[in-house]
Amino acid sequence: MIDLYTWTTPNGRKISIALEEMGLAYKAHAVDISKDEQFAPDFLKISPNNRIPAIVDNDSGASVFESGAILIYLAEKSGKFLPASGEGRAKVLEWLMWQMAGFGPMLGQLAHFSRYREDKIPEAIKRFADESVRLYGVLDKQLGEHEFVAGEYSIADMAIYPWSAVAYEGLQAMLGLSLPNVERWHAAISARPAVQRGMKVPAE
Repeated sequence: MIDLYTWTTPNGRKISIALEEMGLAYKAHAVDISKDEQFAPDFLKISPNNRIPAIVDNDSGASVFESGAILIYLAEKSGKFLPASGEGRAKVLEWLMWQMAGFGPMLGQLAHFSRYREDKIPEAIKRFADESVRLYGVLDKQLGEHEFVAGEYSIADMAIYPWSAVAYEGLQAMLGLSLPNVERWHAAISARPAVQRGMKVPAE
């Protein structure tokens, strides 16, 4: 049994999607970041960076924080959605790192400056919008050549989809973004029952 500490964010939902896809038994614990619950001393013991998601694997006693590390851990535990070695594994990991290092942070910054700040800073909004659009273009090109981002469905798709699905409509409205390969991929991922279940964890 895995204890999942999470909230209703793209990073949190990466892990609930993975747990559902892998068929691993888990219990979700809501950590309400709007109430600063991630700073509770007990949670700090699990997640030294005070961020969700984090897991405790009661089978092994291991605790893991940072969503990319959790996805790799779960894939290796289950033997699913991450090749054991070779070029296939490298491809999945490079797209996972692409999401962790660029796609997620850029979309997060764009949302912060365009939606959540009362004082709008046009230069910041333009900077993060331009980079978000560029990254979506990278994703669309890749999906024009492959059914899923790394060829086969993998933890890379699970990492990218929650961010992409949340941000895409906003960028369409803001900039008229239209990316047919991304839209085809969104439809395929969103139709998966495990993804549908994972996107509802924790219940809002």
